[in-house]
Amino acid sequence: MKAVAVTAFGEQPQLMDVPEPEPGPGEVLVRMSAAGLNPVDWKIADGLLKDAVPHSFPLVLGSDGAGEVVGVGTGVRRFQVGDAVFGQFQRPGRGGGSYAEFATAEEKSLAGAARSVPYAVSAAVPTAGMTAYNLVEETRVGEGKRVLVIGGTGGVGTFATQLAAGRGAEVIVTARPALADLMRTLGAAETVDHAVGPVADQVLAAHPDGVDVLLDLVGGPAAFGEATRTVRDGGTAVSTVGSADADVLTEHNLRGFNFHNRPSPQLLEILAGQLDAGRLTVPIGSEIALEDIPEALELSRTGHAQGKTVVTF
Repeated sequence: MKAVAVTAFGEQPQLMDVPEPEPGPGEVLVRMSAAGLNPVDWKIADGLLKDAVPHSFPLVLGSDGAGEVVGVGTGVRRFQVGDAVFGQFQRPGRGGGSYAEFATAEEKSLAGAARSVPYAVSAAVPTAGMTAYNLVEETRVGEGKRVLVIGGTGGVGTFATQLAAGRGAEVIVTARPALADLMRTLGAAETVDHAVGPVADQVLAAHPDGVDVLLDLVGGPAAFGEATRTVRDGGTAVSTVGSADADVLTEHNLRGFNFHNRPSPQLLEILAGQLDAGRLTVPIGSEIALEDIPEALELSRTGHAQGKTVVTF
């Protein structure tokens, strides 16, 4: 079967022929209809998890995906052949991922796909959607809270904006003018153009009392530290890229941490339900073919990708 994989850490991802996987105990085999691209995909190719888990090469990349069940291993109870599913497929130890015509996943990593949207939409949701949902939960976003999302026009940011606004929060998002209208349709109360000047200065000029919650999805340690100036006394500041220093935050009377996601099939089911209810919109920036993935991953490295990139088969 065709797949995009690497033969060693640090190698350029390429389209190649690899054996079709077979489902083991507790696993489901899926004919992929779509796969979602995430920054973690190229990070895994670079060796992000090399010291944490074993890897098998060639390593098929891709975590998120959606498609139809075509086989089940022993012990599988929740799915049967013909079911439409979505979820996370990256299995470094098995050398498998979602950037392939067929992929296996653990039963616990999947849920029934939303019925009202195409596979391409479902495939864009798992990693970014679960990350955003857990971020909003863990920072206790709710009615009357003011939230600043830095890096808000990417996958996690667009979902976090919608979920926070849906809970009654006032959401401020960094966005270039070309994307300002989109972010407002997703629930942002206002946008800040980071190219105009320091984000913290702009936010504090408009809101001298600051924000209750900072969700920084892109900033390094220095940028994150600067952004925390916007957070009012006793507020919360979170980094999704490991830039938070808990001791420094405590010194400034802020609650903060480096976020680590906790995926679950229950959470996937919640997100599928929100898609079906029309409460969650997925801004897909581009749909590409399998052979276009290497180029798309390089664009993702630059941090300039907008919306979700989805691979359709």
